[in-house]
Amino acid sequence: MRSKATRTAVTLGSIAAISTLLLTGCTAPSASNSSDTPVTQAEITKAMNTPTTITVWSWVPNFSTEVKQFEAKYPKITVKLSNVGQGLPEYTKLRTAIKAGQGPDVAQIEYQYIPSFQSDLQNLVPYGADKIKADYVSTIWGQVSKNGAVYGIPQDFGPMGNLYRSDILKKAGVTPPTTWAEYATAAQTIKDKTGSYISDMPGNDPGQFVGLLWQAGGRPFGFDGKKTVTVNIDSAVDQKVATYWNTMIQKGLVAVDPDFDNDWYQGLASGKYAGWLGAAWGPVFLQGTVAKTSGLWTASPLPQYSASGAQASSFWGGSADSVLNSSKNKIAAAEFTKFVNHDSTSSLTLATKQSLFPPLKSTLASPAFSGQKSDFFGGQTVNALYNTISGTVDPNFQWLPYMDYAYSSFNNTLGKAIADKTDLLTGLKAWQAQVVAYGKQQGFTVKTN
Repeated sequence: MRSKATRTAVTLGSIAAISTLLLTGCTAPSASNSSDTPVTQAEITKAMNTPTTITVWSWVPNFSTEVKQFEAKYPKITVKLSNVGQGLPEYTKLRTAIKAGQGPDVAQIEYQYIPSFQSDLQNLVPYGADKIKADYVSTIWGQVSKNGAVYGIPQDFGPMGNLYRSDILKKAGVTPPTTWAEYATAAQTIKDKTGSYISDMPGNDPGQFVGLLWQAGGRPFGFDGKKTVTVNIDSAVDQKVATYWNTMIQKGLVAVDPDFDNDWYQGLASGKYAGWLGAAWGPVFLQGTVAKTSGLWTASPLPQYSASGAQASSFWGGSADSVLNSSKNKIAAAEFTKFVNHDSTSSLTLATKQSLFPPLKSTLASPAFSGQKSDFFGGQTVNALYNTISGTVDPNFQWLPYMDYAYSSFNNTLGKAIADKTDLLTGLKAWQAQVVAYGKQQGFTVKTN
C-alpha cells in the first residue's frame, strides 16, 4: 500500500542539501552485530509467555486490528504501536532513533529502502523466516533477502498494470493497447478525438519511472550487500525507455503533471487522463479518489515492448516488517512480524479490510480476495488480474543502499527534464552522474556496468 505522502517526491536544491537532510551517516554498511544463532522452539515458547512490551512503527491504517489479533494469541506480549509517518519522514526518524539507541523493535520499511538499513536489521533466518519462504511470491521474497539473510517479512507489494477509462477509449474508437507501439498510436487517436491524454508521466515520481525501467529489462541499480554498488541508469535499455517517453512528451500525447495533488485528482475525475499506469494498490486508491467515475474503469497488464505475447511487468511500491538489531526482545518482535504477515486471518484482514495487496500465496489464492468483483471496474476481478501480473515480474532487480538520495536526485535531473519537457536522455545521463558521484562520496566501490 502506498499513500500520498510517500509518493509525493522530495525536491531539494543540491546534492549537498540532499546529503545533509536525508542521508546523514549513510555510508557503506559495516558487518551486522546481530546474532545468527538459531532460536529453538523452547526459547520461543518461553519468550512468548514472558510479560514483554515491544514497540512497532507502522503507517498501515487501522493496524491496531492485527495488533489485537496478535495480543489475543500471545496475551503476555503488549504491542506499543506508533505511526511516525511514512516514507522519508519515517526513515529520517528511524535513523535518528537508531543512532540514539532508541529505535523500535519492529519497523515497516519499503523494499527499496531495506538495503540502506541492512546493517541495522536483524537477520530473521535464525527466527524461522526461511521456513516460510515458499509461502510467498518468489519475486517479492527476493526483495527482503540478500546473501542468505532475510531482513523483513513481506507485507504488501505493487505489481504494475494499466488502469484506463473504457468510456474514453470507446469514444475514441481505440482498442486497449497491448504493446507500447500500440499505446503510442492510441495516444494520438485519443488526443485527436477526445482531447484527453492517454496518461500522465509525472516528473516527481521516480517509483513509477523505475517500475517502467524494470519492466523493460533495465537494471539501473545493484548492491552486493557489502561495499560495492552498481549504477547503470544510462544503459541501452534505460535509454530506450527514456526515448519512448521523450517522444510521447514532445508530441504532447501525455501530460507531465505532478501526481498525487489536487490538480492530478481532478484530472483523473474529469477525464483529462484516459488512464493511469498504476500498481495493484491503484484500483482501491481510485475508488476513494474519483468515486464518481465508478464503472468506467478497466484494468489490464502493462503494454509490452514485444508483440510476441510474452508478458513482463514490475513492482511499484510495497513494504516489509523488519526487526532492528537493537531490539532487546528479538524473539517476540520476530514472532510479531511473522504473525501479522503470515497468519492466514491477519493476512486476509490486511488484504480485504485495509486493501494491502498480499504477497502471501494463500491469501492471493483465496476466493475472498482474488474472487472479489469490483463494481468500480465494471465487475472485473481486478485482484485476480494483478495476481497473474505478479507472476510476470523478473525477480533479478536490486536497489542501492542509498535509494532515498537516488530518488531525490531523480527529481532534479530526469524528473526535471520530464516536467520541463526537455531532453530525457540528457536528464538520464545527469541522474547517472549524480548517483555515481554520491556513491563514491559515501565510500562505496561504484561499478557502472
